[in-house]
Amino acid sequence: MSSKPFPSDIDIAQAADIKPISSVAEGMGLLEEELIPYGTQKAKVHLDVISRLRDRENGKYVVVTAITPTPLGEGKTTTAVGLTQGLGQIGESSIVCLRQPSMGPTFSIKGGAAGGGYSQVIPMEDFNLHLTGDIHAITAAHNLCAAALDTRMMHERNYPGDRWKQRTQSDERPDGLPRLDIDPHSITWNRVVDANDRSLRDITIGQGRKADGFLREASYDITVASEIMAILALVTGQSYADALKDMRARIGRIVVAYSHTGEPVTTEDLGVAGAMTVLMKEAINPTLMQTLEGQPAFVHAGPFANIATGTNSVVADQVALKLADYVVTEAGFGSDIGMEKFFDIKCRASGLTPDVVVLVSTIRALKMHGGGSKVVAGWDLPREYVEENLGLLEAGLSNLKAHIGIARKFGVPVVCAVNVFPTDTQAEIDMVRNAAIEAGAADAVASYHVVRGGEGAEDLARAVVKAGQQPNEFRLLYDVELSIKEKIELIAREVYGADGVSYEAKANQQIQAYEDGGFGNLPICMAKTHLSLSHDPTLKGAPKGFTLPIREVRASAGAGFIYPLVGNMMTMPGLPAIPAFMRIDIDEDGKTVGLS
Repeated sequence: MSSKPFPSDIDIAQAADIKPISSVAEGMGLLEEELIPYGTQKAKVHLDVISRLRDRENGKYVVVTAITPTPLGEGKTTTAVGLTQGLGQIGESSIVCLRQPSMGPTFSIKGGAAGGGYSQVIPMEDFNLHLTGDIHAITAAHNLCAAALDTRMMHERNYPGDRWKQRTQSDERPDGLPRLDIDPHSITWNRVVDANDRSLRDITIGQGRKADGFLREASYDITVASEIMAILALVTGQSYADALKDMRARIGRIVVAYSHTGEPVTTEDLGVAGAMTVLMKEAINPTLMQTLEGQPAFVHAGPFANIATGTNSVVADQVALKLADYVVTEAGFGSDIGMEKFFDIKCRASGLTPDVVVLVSTIRALKMHGGGSKVVAGWDLPREYVEENLGLLEAGLSNLKAHIGIARKFGVPVVCAVNVFPTDTQAEIDMVRNAAIEAGAADAVASYHVVRGGEGAEDLARAVVKAGQQPNEFRLLYDVELSIKEKIELIAREVYGADGVSYEAKANQQIQAYEDGGFGNLPICMAKTHLSLSHDPTLKGAPKGFTLPIREVRASAGAGFIYPLVGNMMTMPGLPAIPAFMRIDIDEDGKTVGLS
């Protein structure tokens, strides 16, 4: 075997022969007028293509999820890209639909999300950084709303009396502006920035003179946790105009605070919903890129899975399903959060029915669940992860079996993909395969896409094609007409394996307010750690006998879901001591180096 080191992801990506994006678009059946070029290597696709192809039958819909990962991640995006390339290798037309990565993890520990090795989306630098500016548009729209909210509060405070009359339907100022009488303790709309900046989690704003704003405590979230990002991911429509109308309506329904009398205050009340939509009108079209082997890749929307919905956009999937035999998409992190939200929120909103679940596992993650030493990003893996250890692996298979069980609750065939590393042995791979099939998987396949690209994923592609021909009994986990607590408790019990749920006083008050306000029939988007099936990242395997703590509950009325915060879940990540940005630079030829 060659001792030559495996090239870095960015070296592989920069050495690739990139097709003109117009050629990729033509090959998938797009018309010239449906393409909005951003240079020669990426473009947005106008959503009117959905209307043109409305009568064409949809292709097969494949969602890639995973077991509970180590902090390193187990290659879910890489597998989604590799499977798409593998389908191409066996003669099937395929498109991969992925989320746009936040620059938070790109510059922190995790790195980018374009895939890895010989299964990547290119240009990799564009994918992981600004792309076509959608995240910046979300940041601008979100913070415009925050500015409007604080400005309204300042003016109502500074000009009391007959300048601002009490809020009623008939008693308004001459210029039509009612007094909103916002309770500053009820504000749910933070500011956002697309960076891990823990120092902004809790701040004070409005310090200074009377005209410098409204003095109050506030905070920042990372941009991908914004409700506007969730809206972008869930907008639907049969044309650009339809989708834009849906987006405008959803943005107008966003609740940012409550009045002192308990009435919800929306972006429509602030008069800012229209301007926010204008900032988002280009972002609504998905971005077209390509894999290393030339298959089309849609990149659109980027909500985190542990604190948001964890899916790419509905509209990207709608377009792709009209243009390919197979559409491979991804649900963030494990089946307990990303996949559950994909089904119960995204599929409920879109009406699209998935055909196959691909569950990504690795030998190293299963050994961790079996009691292996702590895995720390940036550190060498302990010895038991790079040497055969069947006892440790067997002990960790409970996590794999639990995730297969979760996926099967939705009635969709499951194919387990073992993302193989060079140190994995055949005996270990066979043990995982046997356990997966025994647990109810339609098949379990070792995949070598990282080192061999599509050729290394041909067996996985064949298994997916076969599973897609099985009867599909897709079903949602719960009825939205259940109470908020009933839905939370059903997810906690059926998906996480909890014995029960506890609620802090604040969460109980919020749940009551949302149900009284007419939001009780929305689906649930749990904000939970991705490092355990439970709320506690130290509990590995398939923990039982725990109580799930709900700290706070928020309503994303525009996106259309209720958003419980579980345990210590944060909506603004922090940087580590040695973040990834320290490796990133420009060389003397102007090329980006160190990006991963």
